[in-house]
Amino acid sequence: MPSSPSFRKPYRIGRRFSRALVWFRRDLRLDDHAALHYALRHGEQVWCVFVFDRDILDPLLARGLRADRRVEFILRSLASLDAALRAAGGGLIVLQGRAVEAVPALARELDVEAVFANHDYEPAAVARDDAVAQALAGDARLWLSFKDQVIFERDEILNGQGKPFAVFSPYKAAWLRTLEPFDLRPYPVQPYLGALAAIPPERQRPLPTLDALGFAATDLPTLPLPTGSDGGQALLDDFLERLPDYARLRDFPAARGPSYLSVHLRFGTVSVRTLARAAHAAMLAGGTGAQGAATWLGELIWRDFFFMVLHHHPRAAQGHAWQPAFDGLRFLQGEPARAYFDAWCEGRTGYPLVDAAMIQLRTSGYMHNRLRMVSASFLVKDLGVDWRWGEQWFADRLNDYDLAANNGNWQWAASTGCDAQPWFRIFNPVTQSKRFDAEGGFIRRYLPALQGLPDKYIHAPWTAPAAVLAKAGIALGRDYPVPLVQHDVARQETLSRYAAVRDSRNALRALQARDGQDEQDGPDDEPAD
Repeated sequence: MPSSPSFRKPYRIGRRFSRALVWFRRDLRLDDHAALHYALRHGEQVWCVFVFDRDILDPLLARGLRADRRVEFILRSLASLDAALRAAGGGLIVLQGRAVEAVPALARELDVEAVFANHDYEPAAVARDDAVAQALAGDARLWLSFKDQVIFERDEILNGQGKPFAVFSPYKAAWLRTLEPFDLRPYPVQPYLGALAAIPPERQRPLPTLDALGFAATDLPTLPLPTGSDGGQALLDDFLERLPDYARLRDFPAARGPSYLSVHLRFGTVSVRTLARAAHAAMLAGGTGAQGAATWLGELIWRDFFFMVLHHHPRAAQGHAWQPAFDGLRFLQGEPARAYFDAWCEGRTGYPLVDAAMIQLRTSGYMHNRLRMVSASFLVKDLGVDWRWGEQWFADRLNDYDLAANNGNWQWAASTGCDAQPWFRIFNPVTQSKRFDAEGGFIRRYLPALQGLPDKYIHAPWTAPAAVLAKAGIALGRDYPVPLVQHDVARQETLSRYAAVRDSRNALRALQARDGQDEQDGPDDEPAD
């Protein structure tokens, strides 16, 4: 099997191709695209393809996710990409089937000499690409893949012993020391567009409909979702004006603090180099925007970190704790676990900030970064439910779902992962609510039943006097749930659960003797927001 070109150097292809094929996947844009750049530079006729991979789509349908916003996002973004390619003399061939079969078959049909693509790091994608490369090699065709969706990957950032980092802070320091202008420079595509080949007449067909793919349209009542490169650029332009306030506002869900670019990063309708270049330049420029830019760049570095962790520890994303000792954690089982999990999914735990966050996810496919940590911690450490259940729930419903970040952050919240929150640090959902939604603006947006509660009680309605509840028209248990658990009791149960695995009873007794339960910040589950 031909190997990929070496990392951190200009790729040396060493020859030209009369016919080549570019396979788009997580990179749905025309500009600053590594695989497209090299294919156009080294190819005389270059076709472009996207495959709706049934190996990805069919499991979604099997789990009942027929209305999936991500499929809509992809379709709309493909329409924009196809229009841009057609305007340049080419077009996008769109297939559906098993990509592992469809790509080699199309390569044979077009009689290309090489297939160009960008690296994908998820274990299933790596296995798929290996199989495609083998099939192509059997036909005497080349497979050439390139780094494109991260700044640094795999083994590019190592510690002093030549091993992958297990802690983020030194990784970040090494990342920043290693960064050079070369790492942020774009891959120009425009000068080489003359090599694009028109779609063959027998392949000229409209994009498939949602129905043809087996999916249905969704409604986005609370979050308009601009698509394609134009949508990503508009969001970036808007965010750069707000960048000076990013560090100050990013943790407050009622504020317009995040970039909202994470779904565009996920599907590559914006280039990570464009974002990192903008963040790095603003950081170096100093002034009012420097702190916001540095914080935002830190989120992009977290994203690289989690991709690196996934590469070196794929078992962590296959149902195992990154720290093997925590595979022995005994979570709640049976009907009690299912009842708690269902209440968490549906936003009826009795803790307003958690419930509002879960309703935001259900109605929009989006959840604010701070709330991803709060809701994950609540599921695992207040309700005692297995973190893998929550990981899958987010995976099925987040517009910006990314395996590396989703797994890394769930394991962070569960204290089972790489550089995770210590197991004895447990978010207090009421404290988090008072700190980050002090006036209850976010809660009231998603829990209208609590509209009439004063700010003092909206974070913990069960503490409100009966007269206050009556005046607000609220009967607990009827208009809003009573809490599923008491946080202080749940905390003690969680400490015992983890201490049993860690054999840390002395540490547990010390913790119980002092009042230091909250709060430690960590990464955002929403990359680059």
